[in-house]
Amino acid sequence: MARIKSVEVKAPAKVNLALKVGGIGDDGFHPIETLFHAVGIYDTIVATPSDALGLEFSGEGAESLPLNNSNLAWQAAQLIADFAGVEPNVHLSIHKNIPIAGGMAGGSADAAGTLIACDALWQLNLSREELMSLAAQLGSDISFPLVGGTAIGRGRGEDVTSLLTRAEIHWVFAVSAEGLSTPKIYKVFDELNPNPAKPEVPNDLVAALTSGDIKAAAKLMVNDLQVPAISQRPVLAKILQAGAHASALNGIVSGSGPTCAFIARSYEDAVHIAHELQISGVVQRTLLGVGPVKAAHVTEITYF
Repeated sequence: MARIKSVEVKAPAKVNLALKVGGIGDDGFHPIETLFHAVGIYDTIVATPSDALGLEFSGEGAESLPLNNSNLAWQAAQLIADFAGVEPNVHLSIHKNIPIAGGMAGGSADAAGTLIACDALWQLNLSREELMSLAAQLGSDISFPLVGGTAIGRGRGEDVTSLLTRAEIHWVFAVSAEGLSTPKIYKVFDELNPNPAKPEVPNDLVAALTSGDIKAAAKLMVNDLQVPAISQRPVLAKILQAGAHASALNGIVSGSGPTCAFIARSYEDAVHIAHELQISGVVQRTLLGVGPVKAAHVTEITYF
């Protein structure tokens, strides 16, 4: 068996085209039904052999991330090692392009990418089902980066079903420098919605995506956490308004925020929207991305 020197994996960000939230359960969690969409903004995970589990980050905001077992990537490496009965002797070097604490599941992408990288580095050859099971144990959004594309998520988001779509979507993301607390946003949701309905993704939105009708899909986007997020960060309403004035087909708060995501008609239109947002005075930074893109995947393996 050849000795592997390093494994590089790219893991995509996500946006929620729809996020419907149910009432809090006895377990303290909210059941959801969501429409995940993977976009071409990637974190890069490089795994190399080491005498012990280690972790480092680079990229914007990297200095704010923990380098111990409170980090999802660290937990992912430990979990897959325990499952396979091997020592977690790996050093993980992760370069961040996905905004931190931005509602785009950067931490989940890193954890999913770590599972794939360690599986390849240690030549475990785990099945997709085994990797999905490990991802579900780690957290609610970690299964989706292993699926990619567009998919419906149920339960806590770990039950993922792929959706075949004809839609290529050009996105503009308005990124905030400071994140929002997801538990706080859910708490506000509970206060505003004492008796929420059963969470269901709109059928019309699914139909629009499967037929490739981007304009209709944009108008049908919905996020039950958007109002709670705006209540905690009122400037988000101004950002969404600025995107509308800049000719976006529609905009939405991504997940629990604070990133706002806008659908453009084309790449050229996306560039225009990003420029208009930048000069609006309410947006600090913008990113462009196209979706759907494929799941987290190995991009390079080097050998000794």
